[in-house]
Amino acid sequence: MKIILGIDPGTTILGFALYNATSAQGALVNIGTFRLNKIKDHADKLKAIFEKTLQLIEQYQPHILAIEAPFYGKNPQSMLKLGRAQGVVIAAAMYKGLEVFEYSPRKIKQSITGNGNASKEQVAAMLQNMKLIEENTHPLDATDALAVAVCHHLQNRITTAGQKFSGWEAFLTKNQDRILLF
Repeated sequence: MKIILGIDPGTTILGFALYNATSAQGALVNIGTFRLNKIKDHADKLKAIFEKTLQLIEQYQPHILAIEAPFYGKNPQSMLKLGRAQGVVIAAAMYKGLEVFEYSPRKIKQSITGNGNASKEQVAAMLQNMKLIEENTHPLDATDALAVAVCHHLQNRITTAGQKFSGWEAFLTKNQDRILLF
């Protein structure tokens, strides 16, 4: 089993998802959020993020961390705090020996919906259409974390090294396991 830990970093709410990438479609293992809004001191929040990340890694034994890269915002202080949260998650993953992959918000949205400017709600709806979540009842931070993990899976499962195909029909004939029917 190959498990990807997807993280949508945040200092108020951190989204996480564990995704089994063994099959072509993959499957959700667990999804949720850590609410950090009751912790007032920023350093204490970072410590809590580190500890929660270690707990997830120890409990589910993922092989890979896929994390959303910080985006450029209007508030430099918010970006700095978000970057610190991301750094703490990466440090915890590297401490436990996981490979780390970072994806921009645009790349994640493009991978899931086909539109790099999609809303969080559109991403969640597409994950539901992909039958990875039954209902769209999860917080958007959690579905964003699942989207990061699925993005990594989609970016890395299409390998045709050394193979040549005469067209789409030949490619599809040789890759039946990659076809998802909705």
